[in-house]
Amino acid sequence: MDKFNTVDMSLWQGRQDPEDGELALRWHDKVQPWAAGAQEAAGAPEAAGVVLVGFACDEGVRRNKGRIGAAGAPQAVRKLLANTAWHLNRPVYDGGDVVCPDGDLDAAHGRLAEQVATALDLGHFPLVLGGGHEVAFGSWSGLNRHLGGSGKVGIINFDAHFDLRMTLELASSGTPFFQIAEQCAAQGTPFHYACLGVAETANTRALFARAKALGVWHVLDEAMTQTELPALLSGLDAFIAQCEHLYLTIDLDVLPGSVMPGVSAPAARGVELAVIEPLIAHIRASGKLRLADLAELNPTLDQDNRSARVAARLVHLLTR
Repeated sequence: MDKFNTVDMSLWQGRQDPEDGELALRWHDKVQPWAAGAQEAAGAPEAAGVVLVGFACDEGVRRNKGRIGAAGAPQAVRKLLANTAWHLNRPVYDGGDVVCPDGDLDAAHGRLAEQVATALDLGHFPLVLGGGHEVAFGSWSGLNRHLGGSGKVGIINFDAHFDLRMTLELASSGTPFFQIAEQCAAQGTPFHYACLGVAETANTRALFARAKALGVWHVLDEAMTQTELPALLSGLDAFIAQCEHLYLTIDLDVLPGSVMPGVSAPAARGVELAVIEPLIAHIRASGKLRLADLAELNPTLDQDNRSARVAARLVHLLTR
């Protein structure tokens, strides 16, 4: 590890129930440190599992004129995960946090991409804990590096925002999918992007026009209801059928502000967790999910850890 990537296993602590033995374990009992393939280099390959990688960065949020604080999200999620009951049948490793103390977002994206690609190369499932939604470009870049810039990758984004702003001079939390579209065009690979939970009030007509021009499948938040679940699942199936690999990114501001107050831009309406969860389960069941991340949790705006608790629940859902 260098000064830009740190791991702190002291966060993994919590309740003990020794009277119930192995059946009473929690995440803090099971999570192991991961050092990007060090065991493989030593000739002792580790079992394939989930690698948690933090992206402790909100430089993109700052550039996008949002409320900063998302850099603290990875630690906040770990603290809530630590005491979560363990129900997994595969190992989980903590790969530490990629940080961005110098404002060099491009370099931070590069370090994150390296961590993600290494985890994928070793057969792990990387789960990235952001950070602002600028995390998406670094996450996707790692998968793209692992695939050698080829393959049909489908991006599924649960989000109130398209995040398709043009980069102009600097990348931000509002530009990642435009950046990905540009990279796909440059390398000659298709740009398959679905944005589910879009708030019409939070996206200009220019963004809707850009989404249409790029062939983005989107669903408005008002159509993301339990009644519409069959249609949503059918739409997901059609989208997934076009892809060889899936990258799932969840911007937590897609959830109602009452459920997710700890984000830079809380949703006036949002999409219920009861709708998001079966869609995640359906994506996992496809067998094509290679990578996932969570974005935009801002612990400084949270209330009684409600937002961090929901984020931890989503991590549990994505890994079980």
